[in-house]
Amino acid sequence: MRIAVTGSIANDHLMTFPGRFADQFVADQLHTVSLSFLVDKLDVRRGGVGANIAFGMGQLGTKPILVGAAGRDFDEYRAWLDRHGVDTASVRISETLHTARFVCTTDADHNQIGSFYTGAMSEARLIELKTVADRVGGLDLVSVGADDPEAMLRHTEECRSRGIPFAADFSQQIARMDGDEIRILLDGATYLFSNEYEKGLIESKTGWTDAEILSKVGHRVTTLGAQGVRVERAGEAPIEVGCPEEERKADPTGVGDAFRAGFLSGLAWGVSLERAAQVGCMLATLVIETVGTQEYRLRRAHFMERFAKAYGDEAASDVRAHLS
Repeated sequence: MRIAVTGSIANDHLMTFPGRFADQFVADQLHTVSLSFLVDKLDVRRGGVGANIAFGMGQLGTKPILVGAAGRDFDEYRAWLDRHGVDTASVRISETLHTARFVCTTDADHNQIGSFYTGAMSEARLIELKTVADRVGGLDLVSVGADDPEAMLRHTEECRSRGIPFAADFSQQIARMDGDEIRILLDGATYLFSNEYEKGLIESKTGWTDAEILSKVGHRVTTLGAQGVRVERAGEAPIEVGCPEEERKADPTGVGDAFRAGFLSGLAWGVSLERAAQVGCMLATLVIETVGTQEYRLRRAHFMERFAKAYGDEAASDVRAHLS
């Protein structure tokens, strides 16, 4: 399968606060919050939803096509992605704006507060998927991830008009979208990704019930944190997959992106939905054990050893032949 991954491309500034955010909030003063957290650690990392997913897919050998916009400061980042199996030829380079930036602080309980500067990401709305498809000989699936909202709408509408299957993945952008926009972005999606909180927010903002949303998408994929993931399809029993045992918990940033990378790679390989979800959970576990979203190493033997331990030899046999 030729899978295009649309979404943000950003540089992450990740900070660690040694205390708990919850201890700093005064219940009757939440309408006038004014806080500054003295952090004791800063890591500058490569990130962005689209780039993180594409990097994970590249690690798994599925040769994703990254579609997004970056600034003229992207050269080093592009070389990194190219080295790790990502097709970056469809990334638009802005003449005037810097690559987007995510600034995030994580507390001792792994809660996070973040801000996102869009920068060159705003030019993603100028990218036409037909140009991408013509360059690579057609697209089998487009993952429409968190990006410039106008770009997300354009990519979704173009997928529908050209008959290209697409995955709807609002992620961080769901907070700024209204019900009408969300309805447009999910209607007709082959896959709808969200975490459990976003699932409720989607239903609240659209006014659609869970059953109504299931009738409008092919599959609803809901990540459940430490409990794993649930894959649902109208009229069928849900598929539930747990997470492998963690060796340590270093940083939750990018865990959802890693799951999507593994799941989409499973689709590209043609394995079952259960196996795809298992690959996603295994890759997500590697990321939570690592500080940063693209700093983990995927060693085939180690990956398969842990995969077999978590899901059994039969599952490992189904996946092993595809993992390059």
